[in-house]
Amino acid sequence: MKDKSLNVGEKLRLIRKKHGLSQRELAAKAGLTNGTISLIEKNRTSPSVASLKSLLDAIPISMAEFFSILEEDDSAKVFYRAQELTEISPSHQGGVSLRQLGNAEHHALQVLHETYEPGADTGPEFLRHDGEEAGVVVRGSIEVTVDGAVSVLQSGDGYLFDSRLPHRFRNIGDVPCEIVSACTPPSF
Repeated sequence: MKDKSLNVGEKLRLIRKKHGLSQRELAAKAGLTNGTISLIEKNRTSPSVASLKSLLDAIPISMAEFFSILEEDDSAKVFYRAQELTEISPSHQGGVSLRQLGNAEHHALQVLHETYEPGADTGPEFLRHDGEEAGVVVRGSIEVTVDGAVSVLQSGDGYLFDSRLPHRFRNIGDVPCEIVSACTPPSF
């Protein structure tokens, strides 16, 4: 069985170098410090989802490309066991776990199993990306902000919006929140 965890720092370093960018150049383009890029690449800190999106936009590379997994023939795969989902943001790094179903580069739909620990969020910066996204809260509650509108969603509640609108997710509850979400096209 393949290890489906992802070394975000190492992958960022390889992609940065492939695009001929120094840490300093990437930091300037993304609006972060050179020291922050260094810490991320050494896996000493984990970027928020919003910060990682800013970094990838500065390269430029999509989140789907960044988190794509290398499988022999993903298009032929239909069923996935829990351990086969790709961990694209481990919960021990910022309290947000994002597990992707399959290789989003090979499909028109990206499906995520998201877990937000109490107090965890996608970061202080609002996310924006092409596409639409939707999700259903499976357990716990989550505060969702979309284009200035704020709502606290409980288990069984859902959301659907244009992902180009500024948005963020934050667990303001006392228990972990679990969401199953989808984004099309895969752009997150």
